[in-house]
Amino acid sequence: MAHPTALFQGQTPLAVRMRPTSLDEVAGQSHLLRAGSPLVTLANPDAAARSATSVILWGPPGTGKTTLAQAIARTSGRRFVELSAVTAGVRDVREVMQEALTQRDLYEQSTILFLDEIHRFTKAQQDALLPGVENGWVVLIAATTENPSFSVISPLLSRSLLLTLRPLTDDDVAMLLDRAVADPRGFDGTVELDADARDVLVRLASGDARRALTSLEAAAMLAEPADEDAASDGVPRVTAEHVALAVDRALLRYDRQGDEHYDVISAFIKSIRGSDVDAAMHYLARMVEAGEDPRFIARRLVVSAAEDIGLADPQALTIAVAAAEAVQFIGMPEGRIPLAEATAYLATTAKSNAAYLAIDQAIADVRAGGFGRVPPPLRDAHYPGAKRLGHGKGYRYPHDTEIGVVAQQYLPDELRGRRYYEPTSHGHERDVAARLEKIRRILGDTR
Repeated sequence: MAHPTALFQGQTPLAVRMRPTSLDEVAGQSHLLRAGSPLVTLANPDAAARSATSVILWGPPGTGKTTLAQAIARTSGRRFVELSAVTAGVRDVREVMQEALTQRDLYEQSTILFLDEIHRFTKAQQDALLPGVENGWVVLIAATTENPSFSVISPLLSRSLLLTLRPLTDDDVAMLLDRAVADPRGFDGTVELDADARDVLVRLASGDARRALTSLEAAAMLAEPADEDAASDGVPRVTAEHVALAVDRALLRYDRQGDEHYDVISAFIKSIRGSDVDAAMHYLARMVEAGEDPRFIARRLVVSAAEDIGLADPQALTIAVAAAEAVQFIGMPEGRIPLAEATAYLATTAKSNAAYLAIDQAIADVRAGGFGRVPPPLRDAHYPGAKRLGHGKGYRYPHDTEIGVVAQQYLPDELRGRRYYEPTSHGHERDVAARLEKIRRILGDTR
């Protein structure tokens, strides 16, 4: 039996060869492929003449966006035209629209325009799609890995169905690997795949079918012809060792300009806030490995120290700022160490958002008009004529008293008795709360 290297040398990549030819072969996305769903209706040749709903497919790489578009076109009998936002311009779009209109009017044939990476299109390029989509000259199937709410113009969004694709499950990926080994379009039985190797490929794929098949193809090229340790039928066997040689490590699904960027940093901060140091360290590692800007991570640590820890541990902000300065000074990869130290400190220390709530409540009062005049004793008495106006008159200097606190009015009349800062009983803030209670009694606030 021919070795897989000889059998498939010079052919198209395995992931391309194994693309499903119909929706029945598509792995995963069952939530989008139920009977009567928009995609199933688009793929129905009997409905092709009356169904012209454009769709935007939003999901991670390798979840089947291109596959779905091609399968729909093939089974529905429509023309299929593919453009890439990386290379296509406004002129290309207009030419496709004109040809689609001609095909519809002369031959009564509908056209599917598959536009990959639509988020890379400028506003002008997306505007060029509108006439064809609105008038039904084409059925647009656009694919994007970024949130369309931020990357697709509103008129196009309103004229299309937004469908969200999910990462494939481990069972989905395992099924695709087994199919690729046995299918004539794939290896056609010229290799065998160890269970351990399949498990590794599934784990490394992280729900990405293209990555799984690409890794399988690379590992299969390393499988040697039958030897004394091979299966008795002489078929090369792909082992976990072959996978390890072919694939250095899992490639993180992480786009510094996309949703994963925001999702991971959100999970990072929420893990610190929730005092789960292990989860926080995991998300930090994901950002570091994905090449996230370490200064961005450091800035978020500083915000976390101020917002979520506050005076429960005043040292937290100092440590976060020090980590930010250290990263700026030493760079990466060593910068990961002060980032990790700050992360561990912030996650494990006491938490309080009292100062954060206090300033937001005070700002809300000011925005609502609750500011009033500064009490006369607190006004500046240094400029000419100020004392004649009563500015500073009656002011009592706290340092002249034994306890350093003196009872006098500080808030404007309209806000007398208003409290903003309410310390918690966590960490250092417990001591602050006890002292503040005494201060407020001296100031005459006995609530």
